[in-house]
Amino acid sequence: MSSEVIYKKYPKNEASNLIAMLQDIQDIHGYLHEDDIIKVARHAGVPTSRVYGIATFYNQFRLTPLGKHVIRVCRGTACHVKGSLDILNILEAELGISAGETSKDLQFTIETVACIGACSIAPVIVIDGKYYGGLTSKSVYKLINEYKKKD
Repeated sequence: MSSEVIYKKYPKNEASNLIAMLQDIQDIHGYLHEDDIIKVARHAGVPTSRVYGIATFYNQFRLTPLGKHVIRVCRGTACHVKGSLDILNILEAELGISAGETSKDLQFTIETVACIGACSIAPVIVIDGKYYGGLTSKSVYKLINEYKKKD
């Protein structure tokens, strides 16, 4: 589905569809580009600032693209106790980005999550939907280097 189809799907000057429109556009592009926010505002007949406010208020929306590999680091209690902060620090240092950021080459994004739900194998990270548990500093370095080699 293209962005243009989305604008046909929703009536003009109808602000009640803002969130649904933004969700549909993000589904297509993976994030909300500044141009998308402006087009949505024009279509809905609202100020751009209102659309931007929605896009920045709700955690589901992204204003920057995700990397090819999305790394989610569990920061739940079990993972925290087992060293997930050290794991996060290693990932940030190795990839040169902080949690919530995407590398300039768009290869990696690091996100933190409150709980992945795999406490029995803490500390846990998920890369592209694949779970890696029982991590150590050494295993994290090895894992990241494997992903770097894939690209």
